[in-house]
Amino acid sequence: MESLRPAPLAPRAVRQLRRIRTVYAAGLVLWAAGAAWEGGQHPGSRRMWVSLMLLALFGGLLSLTVASLWRHRVALRLRAAARRARSGARSAQTAAARALPGRTTASG
Repeated sequence: MESLRPAPLAPRAVRQLRRIRTVYAAGLVLWAAGAAWEGGQHPGSRRMWVSLMLLALFGGLLSLTVASLWRHRVALRLRAAARRARSGARSAQTAAARALPGRTTASG
């Protein structure tokens, strides 16, 4: 199951994904406007269908980019939680090792 966890991306890859996300969003908006314009001027024309195809392409690219960034955030949170769990387990083991045998902290 360890291999199914998403791995964090390199910082450079995250920067590139964030930059290209804005390009894909701008392309999505522009092709949506182009498809609406062509659909209004010439319904059913080849240019309208090409605009819709490119709109779908940019929408898919944008969704893949957003999904990759989301998986990266999840991977970072999982890694931080695992690190906190390991450090908590270590501190409990250290406290148990420091306790003298036969002594308890509870009064009894």
